[in-house]
Parts: sequence; C-alpha cells; structure tokens
Amino acid sequence: MTDRYRLPPIARVLGFAGLLPQAAAVAILIFGGPDLWFGALGLAYAYAALIFSFLGGVWWGLAAMARGQAPTWVWIAAVLPTLLTLTNAWKLATGSTWPSPALIFLGIFIAASLLVDLRLKAAGMTPEGWLTLRIPLSLGLGVLTLAAGLISAR
Repeated sequence: MTDRYRLPPIARVLGFAGLLPQAAAVAILIFGGPDLWFGALGLAYAYAALIFSFLGGVWWGLAAMARGQAPTWVWIAAVLPTLLTLTNAWKLATGSTWPSPALIFLGIFIAASLLVDLRLKAAGMTPEGWLTLRIPLSLGLGVLTLAAGLISAR
C-alpha cells in the first residue's frame, strides 16, 4: 500500500490525546468533590456522544471515498451513531434517569463500533493501520464511558 493510504503518526498522537477528556471526567468522578460531580457527568456524556457521532461521520467519509462502491450497510452504519445518540439524548430530555443508563448505553455502543471497523477493514475501505488505531481508541473511550456510567450509578 502506498504512503498515501497510511495513517500519519499525528493521527495516533491526536487519537490518544482524544481519550484525555473522558479520562479527566472519570478521574473527577473518582477523586473530585461533590461540587464537581454534575459537571464531570455532563462532560462524560457530551464527549462520548460527540465522538460517537464523529465516528459515524468518519464512516460516511470512507463510504464516500469508495466512489459508489461502498456497500449499503456502510451508509446505514454511518448514520446510526448520530441517531442512537439523539435517541439517548431525547430519553434524557424527557425524564429518563440521568446519567447512568445514558453513559452505559454509549460506552457499550462505542466499544461495539469496532464491529463496523472490522467490516470496513475486511471490505478494503480503510487505510493501512486503521485497526491498530481504532481498536485501542474505541475500547479506551468505551471503557472510560462505561466506567463513568457505573460510577454514577452508585
């Protein structure tokens, strides 16, 4: 594969840096005082929702780059993160328990997004090094988000 299709090193640096906001939210939930609790929960939810939706946008971009060769399932998968996040937010806005179920939901779906990445790789639609980046990032954010949800449930 040519260098044109390889992820640049900056992608790894910025990708892992992208775990820091969620790690900070979890650290605040564990070590911070009660006056920081609500802000940390809001950050954890908003950040997970934002990144999950962003991931759908990445999949959309990969489908678009396939120039008409992307299977239909990729387009559907690309819009699901935003729709799932919106549904989750709607439940919160209409009185669902805040925020434990929402964070647990997002954590599970972010980790499960690896199934889409694996299929994209199998379809030849990803750059070289895609899974070496996506696996730790999806598992990292998924686990951190799940941890925030479980901590908030206690």
